[in-house]
Amino acid sequence: MTTTTRDRLLRHLEALVACDTRNPPRGGQGIDGLFAHVRAALPEGFDVVERDLGDGCRWLHARRVVDGVDPREVPLVNVHIDTVPRDEGWTRDPFTLAVVDVDGEQRAIGLGACDIKGAVAAFLVAAEDTAGPAELLLTSDEEAGSSRCVKAFVAEHDVKGRLLLVAEPTQGRAVVAHRGIGTAVLTFNGVAGHASQKRATVDSAVAEAVRFCAAALALADADDNTIRLNLGRIEGGTKANMIASSCLLRFGVRPPPEHTPEAVLERLQALVSPTRATFERGFLAPALPAPWGDRTVAEAKGRSRARAAALGLAPGDDVDFFTEAAFFSAAGADAVVFGPGDIAQAHTADEWVRVDELAAVCAAYAAIIRASG
Repeated sequence: MTTTTRDRLLRHLEALVACDTRNPPRGGQGIDGLFAHVRAALPEGFDVVERDLGDGCRWLHARRVVDGVDPREVPLVNVHIDTVPRDEGWTRDPFTLAVVDVDGEQRAIGLGACDIKGAVAAFLVAAEDTAGPAELLLTSDEEAGSSRCVKAFVAEHDVKGRLLLVAEPTQGRAVVAHRGIGTAVLTFNGVAGHASQKRATVDSAVAEAVRFCAAALALADADDNTIRLNLGRIEGGTKANMIASSCLLRFGVRPPPEHTPEAVLERLQALVSPTRATFERGFLAPALPAPWGDRTVAEAKGRSRARAAALGLAPGDDVDFFTEAAFFSAAGADAVVFGPGDIAQAHTADEWVRVDELAAVCAAYAAIIRASG
């Protein structure tokens, strides 16, 4: 890594981190500032289009087309620019980039530096240093859990068969599989009364919720919790001497590609008596690779892994965290998760990314752009 490359990477990252794009709250001015910086930084030849879907859900789509090159053969790089809120443990201003040396390792500290504004900085420098075809999609609502931007984009743009490089902290390795997400809310009902009555263990809504929890945990543990069940929040009842008339439970699952979130939630819903509870599904997102056509999970993983290897990207292990690559995969794309940073640093106080990883991903982007031309 040359000093010039390092300085440009950090200069871009400094400007990106300074833009408050926390989600929530969604800072309109922060998105405005970040998009303005990207527009100004992209070299001539890029056609840039912005879309505002409302409620802070916005995207910026930039393409540099070269005569004689099919745009569909050019890998599309997607980066979400929103961050989580500031953790109370921050020891410095999260919107001011700081570069520190830890045992000879340079770290860039700032909110979003790892997850995942570092990828934007890497792409900008790569675009400056190349003249080949390139494509970038920035979205602003990944951390909100809505993913309206990506869903709307794939509804308007045919991505079938395209290669998507979705930036998330993978330490510069190509990841081709991760878990999906399914959440639900159960509202249990009971019959109120004095707690001295024998029927309390039967009629209490809290007792019914506990019985469901025990059955759900037994189901998950029987398969070594392959589905990754998490009982997130339980609340209900009034006092120890009153039979609870209602109880609410929020829970989630994160199954691997071999199990759809819908199917897992159906199995859990079957544990509930419909006369004792209502079952409401929440956020649902497929695993990577997602079902599409008649391709199998193994076929999809093999195809994405081969395309990543052809670009010179080092392979990475499957991961447990979710990414929006799944939505591109569900639309027929070959989606690969690839970016600088370690997921262990994401969403933490004093979040940081290694400067040498920024440079490595920048070099990979540049090589991909040159090869595309």
